Amino acid sequence: MKREDLDEFVQCYNPENRHQRTPTWSDKKPDGRWRAYDYDELINRDKASLDIFWLRDESLEESDNLPDPDVLAQEIVDDLEAALEQFREIANDLGGNMSPEKSS
Repeated sequence: MKREDLDEFVQCYNPENRHQRTPTWSDKKPDGRWRAYDYDELINRDKASLDIFWLRDESLEESDNLPDPDVLAQEIVDDLEAALEQFREIANDLGGNMSPEKSS
């Protein structure tokens, strides 16, 4: 996909003035790809839903069950120390000979 593949969409979308958007679809031109739907048309479709809650981040749903902040902080410290050790190993493999004393 290239930028020019979206040019027609951007032109029809008319971000500068959404009130001047013009559809490319009509009864006389059914192959047009840009059209507006009114609420009633959408809601009367089978299985229509304007509910966007399916976009929710499921990990946020469990925020009431999170461990105490001190536990979370220690887990973060442990993860960062493990990552730092992996970077030390990579640096050593590349010839950097990075000792723990040099990294602080």
